[in-house]
Amino acid sequence: MHTLGEGVAMTLSRAHEDEVVERARTDADAFGELYDHYFGQIYRFAYSRLHDQDAAEEVTQEVFMKALRAMPRYRPSGHPFSAWLYQITSNAIADHYRQHRATSSLDAAVEVVDPARPVAERVVESAEAQRVWAAIDSLPEQQRTAMTLKLGEDLKLAQIGAIMGKSEGAVKLLIHRGMIGVRQRLGVTVAAEEAT
Repeated sequence: MHTLGEGVAMTLSRAHEDEVVERARTDADAFGELYDHYFGQIYRFAYSRLHDQDAAEEVTQEVFMKALRAMPRYRPSGHPFSAWLYQITSNAIADHYRQHRATSSLDAAVEVVDPARPVAERVVESAEAQRVWAAIDSLPEQQRTAMTLKLGEDLKLAQIGAIMGKSEGAVKLLIHRGMIGVRQRLGVTVAAEEAT
């Protein structure tokens, strides 16, 4: 098993990944290889969204437990295995927010790097970020994944495309539609944005 400080510096070619994924459907050691390879990515992704080490660890473990249980039924879709893991992670993060929505507090807002900023300003900023992520979490699955990888992981369109098994143009369209959906959910109009 992984400890958080560990980094695994290995890459899997697509052909090797496909072979390992196939073996992992019935072989726990092969699944362990996938776990070792993807643990850091999935943890960083969860942490970038949750900003809490314990919650990110919990979500990451949940993702790999769900993936392990589903491996016998897993069918390659032509997309990288990581796309499936990111999808499970996005859903687990959304579930975490739904379960813990009421637990966000003033303390979390005050943990901003610049203590010179007024507390009220930090609280408003934190609340706004939570509103935006809640809106993203309510998007259709593909838009939610693309938006999360772009905003949460700051990945390039090509990287998101590789993870999701889509072209850069398709990713750009998903993000564009996602932004429209977020604006609608937040009640933001283009005219209001242009006025600021």
